[in-house]
Amino acid sequence: MTYPRAFSHIGLSVSDVEQAVNFYRDVMGWYVVMPPSDIVEDNDTAIGIMCSDVFGKGWGSFRIAHMVTSDGIGIEIFQFPNHEKPDNNFQYWKSGVFHFCVQDPDIEELVQKIVDHGGKQRMPIREYYPNEKPYRMCYVEDPFGIIFEVYSHSYEVTYSSGAYQ
Repeated sequence: MTYPRAFSHIGLSVSDVEQAVNFYRDVMGWYVVMPPSDIVEDNDTAIGIMCSDVFGKGWGSFRIAHMVTSDGIGIEIFQFPNHEKPDNNFQYWKSGVFHFCVQDPDIEELVQKIVDHGGKQRMPIREYYPNEKPYRMCYVEDPFGIIFEVYSHSYEVTYSSGAYQ
């Protein structure tokens, strides 16, 4: 039987894990559940073996921190020694993760806070149904080049036909 699975976590790759933890803690209010830590390639620990399964042999080491949102969604933040920030981090036409989205009823305040903490506002705040429903959105970027979206309302309410009718 197929049923809806819960979303567990997302992994973000950044150039500085400490700065990213500070940004997401200070701007989003996410909780730190594991502070930045070093992971080293080995064949003796469960994490070392799992990482070799994922990354292959020779990955060496990386730094990682774990955060969690108010609704229990995990945010894994990785810093790899050979980190590269792409010249164009917004290749939406390519397969892969395009963005993630957070929700805040005070979208203007959150977007301004993102900008004040080194991020970017990528577009004006827009209404989905102008003069009809109060749903608003905005694409932003964190200081590490990760693009995400801010919604004023929940996903299921924004796309349901009966809300605010």
